[in-house]
Amino acid sequence: MTMTFGLLGAGRIGKVHARAVRSTPQARLAAVADAIPAAAQALADEHGCAVASIDAILADPGIDAIIICTPTDTHADLIEAGVKAAKAVFCEKPIDLSVARVKACLDVVAAHKGALMVGFNRRFDPDFMALHAAIAAGRIGKVEMVTIASRDPGAPPVDYIARSGGIFRDMTIHDFDMARWLLGEEVDTVQAAASVLTDPAIGTAGDYDSVNVILRTATGKQAIITNSRRAAYGYDQRIEVLGSTGAISALNTAEANIEIADKDGFHRPPLLNFFMTRYVAAYANEIAAFIAAVRNGTAMPTTGQDGLAALVLADAALQSVAQGRVVKVSDITG
Repeated sequence: MTMTFGLLGAGRIGKVHARAVRSTPQARLAAVADAIPAAAQALADEHGCAVASIDAILADPGIDAIIICTPTDTHADLIEAGVKAAKAVFCEKPIDLSVARVKACLDVVAAHKGALMVGFNRRFDPDFMALHAAIAAGRIGKVEMVTIASRDPGAPPVDYIARSGGIFRDMTIHDFDMARWLLGEEVDTVQAAASVLTDPAIGTAGDYDSVNVILRTATGKQAIITNSRRAAYGYDQRIEVLGSTGAISALNTAEANIEIADKDGFHRPPLLNFFMTRYVAAYANEIAAFIAAVRNGTAMPTTGQDGLAALVLADAALQSVAQGRVVKVSDITG
């Protein structure tokens, strides 16, 4: 049976999700809403669907689910409106920039027995899924250390950075989720360092562009995350997991898996440019997993609690930078 979607937000990530829905046989995009009518119309024309207001999408009995790709400060309100309208809800991260607001939103979801999935697409990347499966199968023994490198080819516009919640809540939040997933334990302490190295305007906007984080669980497992808003060589996405009997790595993805050797040396194609091309399969897998969970009545693979946990780690990292110390997660959660 086909699931019918309404898409809220026709910006960059909205376009990515529209493409993912269209590529999924059991999904159909029925309508798009956006504050900019021309953006909604362009995306609707591309995918052969209607333009509608958010209220009309929520009121339409023919729409089963909504995908929230609007600005972050609207997410929690739209999640609540969605579950109250008996729609299954897929929301891009983060749910909100405030831990208290996220908790309140999740209370509303629970009160209405709503279905909510938070968009941590990297868990659905085929390479990362294979890495996680190998860990679960015991191929490297017990996980001891996780190292995640995530570097963007360039920074987003400064006006986006100013309202994004900062690098920890906007960018590193993906890596916080991946670290929790791969460690298999909750994080106990967070230590972070942050600098402005690529563009002074990012610092003027109150953010950082270069950060490193050390996460530690109560049993001593560690995850090291390194982020940068500038990687001159392309979109850098690598993971290494060290276990008691071995290690496993997921390497970067290039435009083609070839190597050319000539008199000038060895040459490989460039890396895929950014998340829109690097994670095409991940976004499609993510939507398919959402549909399966809704249809089968099973738990979402990435839940509101996952979104809350990643945001808590982001807040702990910010506090660590501000205070120059290791921060216990319990300091944030109370």
